[in-house]
Amino acid sequence: MLTNHHLAAAISDAAWAELARQIGYKATWRGGTVLVADRWFGSSKTCSACGSVKTTLTLAERVFTCDSCGHTLDRDLNAAINLATWGEQHHSQVPDPEARGRVTNARRQEGSGRGSRPGETSLDEAGTGYAPAA
Repeated sequence: MLTNHHLAAAISDAAWAELARQIGYKATWRGGTVLVADRWFGSSKTCSACGSVKTTLTLAERVFTCDSCGHTLDRDLNAAINLATWGEQHHSQVPDPEARGRVTNARRQEGSGRGSRPGETSLDEAGTGYAPAA
């Protein structure tokens, strides 16, 4: 992206390293996992239907059309599907695949804010009470 001289200054100023640091920090804080795909993973050039790679895709082409199977999809949506598939395949390499972060309940924690509404189940009643580590 930095080779495009029209975008290089804006992209350099975007502080990508700070964004990555904050995403990792917040995921750790919430008990989540961040997976980072290889910088050269061809998410835009790979067909999300059959997996074939289109080597001649230019930045001007906003619609991905597979040369092998004829699958047609918005370029960004195709890339998002490929990255989601990559994430699902590589998530199993996390030591405990069932631990996809702390399971949370939609009930509010004790503290400031509105109280429970009538008929709302509390954390203790739901069996999901959360005690922070000492």
